[in-house]
Amino acid sequence: MDELVNKKNIINSLVWKIIELGGSQLITFVIQIILARILSPSEFGTMSILLVFVNIAQVFVQGGFNVALVQKKEADNLDFSSVFYFSLGISFLLYILLFYTAPWISEFYGDYNLTIYLRTIGIVFFAGAVNSVQLAYLQRKLQFQVSARSSLIANTISGIIGIVAAYMSFGIWALLIQQCMYQILNCIIVAILSDWKPVMKFSLYRIKEMFIYGSSILGSNLISNIYLEIRTLIIGRTYNSTSLGYYKRGEQFPNVIVRNVDGAIQAVLLPSLSSQQSDIKIVKRMVRRSLKTSSFLIFPAMVGMAVTAKNIVVVVLGEKWIPATSLLIIFSLTYAIWPIITINLQPMRALGRSDLILKTEIIKKSIGLVIILITVPISIKAVAIGFMIERYVETIINAIPNKKLINYTYIEQIKDILPSAVQAILMGIIIYFVNFLKLDTLKTLGIQIVVGASIYIALSYILNNEAYTYLLNTTKSYLKRS
Repeated sequence: MDELVNKKNIINSLVWKIIELGGSQLITFVIQIILARILSPSEFGTMSILLVFVNIAQVFVQGGFNVALVQKKEADNLDFSSVFYFSLGISFLLYILLFYTAPWISEFYGDYNLTIYLRTIGIVFFAGAVNSVQLAYLQRKLQFQVSARSSLIANTISGIIGIVAAYMSFGIWALLIQQCMYQILNCIIVAILSDWKPVMKFSLYRIKEMFIYGSSILGSNLISNIYLEIRTLIIGRTYNSTSLGYYKRGEQFPNVIVRNVDGAIQAVLLPSLSSQQSDIKIVKRMVRRSLKTSSFLIFPAMVGMAVTAKNIVVVVLGEKWIPATSLLIIFSLTYAIWPIITINLQPMRALGRSDLILKTEIIKKSIGLVIILITVPISIKAVAIGFMIERYVETIINAIPNKKLINYTYIEQIKDILPSAVQAILMGIIIYFVNFLKLDTLKTLGIQIVVGASIYIALSYILNNEAYTYLLNTTKSYLKRS
């Protein structure tokens, strides 16, 4: 894999990954806006409960093998095919389990329609098993243009189908149809565009070999996913699906931006770091560059979103979603630090220290559970604030192992992100005062976006922000090569 990892290929892969995530997220974002204006908060809340079980099951389906396939020094078609068949077998067992437990889940939430909903959406387990291996292959080969095209096409077609179903008064079935169609179409399109196909061979030895590494990733991801979904389950049970709808919608906007930018960097960073795992200095340099770059892009977006939260909700979703405003502010400030959390995990993964990932996850989730128990009885807003506090604590816990692994201290990380953070705060203060111009909501939001972007770029130029200079030079060189 070494020959694939050079500056040109990394940048090219990053561009395609941003196109994939950015295009897909933009399409999804537009579709969700249209659906939010047609459907009710309660229907979105119910869908959020269904996705909890899907997301947790997908962790078992992947079993950490997707990361193991990317991280492994030498991986051939026997490795990929073995994981492919093993994952399909796990997905079948999980679907049977969900099929028979669906009535119990429905009774727990007092909504007996959940039974048929769960049995329907469980179909995506099989598509998830196939797609996880496909994407691991593409990620290892840095063939992000294939996954980008597939994701964009699948998102567009499934989104149109979902919108048509919503207009035809299908209710929550519009969301279910959209979700299932996306997963199925994505698998089919990748199979057509990719040069990887499974062979009729299976090696239990290869599975055991990768499971040694993947089991810790599985444990870590399982703890992380179950923990992340606990809030959804508790809110849906303690309060109601409408309240859950507001909570999830408040999280959606910052999540879209962060998953787009940070997700692209993470997808390219892991195989790049894995190929250079023998040279700690190079690993540290790449991690620092990734942290500076993602922070430079994410900080202004999150601060800007927090300042303009009410205007965004009214313009984009409509006034029926105004209760989600305060939650949007809280989640924007939470997701601003997401790069510090995710990037600090990558050296541990690339260097094969999945044991450290598991240990840190247990510590973080133990702290988080205490916070959940304290905040749930208070209010939904308190739950969101607790989530924010926990994430800030998580930045410290994730950074600690990297002091020893790559000699990258937490103080160094703060210094690396501080210039972008200061610029974003100054920008936020200035655009806040645009609200006092007493213009209509759409004009106010438009002015805030334009002024905010202009101020942030101007400050980057005046203060000679290193991340700004790097991105500018990299973009110029990429355009010249193109």
